Amino acid sequence: MKKLINNVEDVVQEQLQGMALAHPELTVKFDPCYVVRSDAPVKGKVALVSGGGSGHEPMHGGFVGKGMLDGACPGAVFTSPTPDQMYECAKAVDGGAGVLFIVKNYTGDVMNFEAAAELVAAEGIKVQNILIDDDVAVKDSLWTAGRRGVGTTVLAEKIVGAAAEAGYDLDNCADLCRKVNQYGRSFGVALTSCTVPAAGKPTFVLGEDEVEMGIGIHGEPGTHRMPIKSVDEMTAYAAAQIIDDPAYTRVVREWDGQGWAEKTLTDAPFAKGDQVIAFVNSMGGTPVSELYAVYRKLDEVCKAKGLTIVRNLVGPYITSLEMQGFSITLLRADDEILKFWDAPAKTPGFVR
Repeated sequence: MKKLINNVEDVVQEQLQGMALAHPELTVKFDPCYVVRSDAPVKGKVALVSGGGSGHEPMHGGFVGKGMLDGACPGAVFTSPTPDQMYECAKAVDGGAGVLFIVKNYTGDVMNFEAAAELVAAEGIKVQNILIDDDVAVKDSLWTAGRRGVGTTVLAEKIVGAAAEAGYDLDNCADLCRKVNQYGRSFGVALTSCTVPAAGKPTFVLGEDEVEMGIGIHGEPGTHRMPIKSVDEMTAYAAAQIIDDPAYTRVVREWDGQGWAEKTLTDAPFAKGDQVIAFVNSMGGTPVSELYAVYRKLDEVCKAKGLTIVRNLVGPYITSLEMQGFSITLLRADDEILKFWDAPAKTPGFVR
């Protein structure tokens, strides 16, 4: 294992210490561990909080700042943060308008954010939680019940963060976040595995001539393995999984201010004539130049399917340590989504 680390047990703490030194506009707390805007709480503004295991940088800590998140809770590498982190973070960023938890659909994250929501509500703070479950590759996995939360998380944090900055109240922020999730779909491809420092060996083994289709951000299995093909062929396959994905229905749990309520949500498939935001993401070890080769083919496929790319994002934003590979996210875009996508943002990992 070749990594820029000192002691395995100090990896996350030392990386966060460096982040705090590099970005004085952020405040990093360590007991419990969370990252907040240094100007938090912002009075009268809905505060956005997200979090998850470390190893996916710049998400989520790198998206803390004006126009995106107010706070983020990093767990150990590929391990959910704990409810006390989320609880203390929410209290630190609440400016009186309430807190929205943006939660990727992984069993640990869901359970711990639900526990934190109950703790925060008991303090008299208004809170809502919205699930992101956009990975079309699998319905269930080793880490989840239902689809995994992946690339749409980045887009939701940008769009809803801008809406909160513009004065949306908590209900409107939650409605917009739910809509973004329902409008977004993703699919990932791995060329190599990654190595979690504490494990010291690759999470899985891929042959020199193999790729894993439908990979998750923790190295979870995808739909299948196959011999590596050209970038055009792999991009066309990934794009087709998203564009041809049928309607998807599931039941989610959301906090309604009094308790947990179940909601049945159905995501409509993409349709000819849709405008979309196209997000081509590096899994961590793939250079941007190769991502542009993916984008080139994605643009061709979208045009052939009658979709118009009206905005794009290309780069490493939701990674899996040093894994080589890419993911594609397409998000149906309406006027509200485009307005807040185009709004300013200033964070360590995303600037507009």
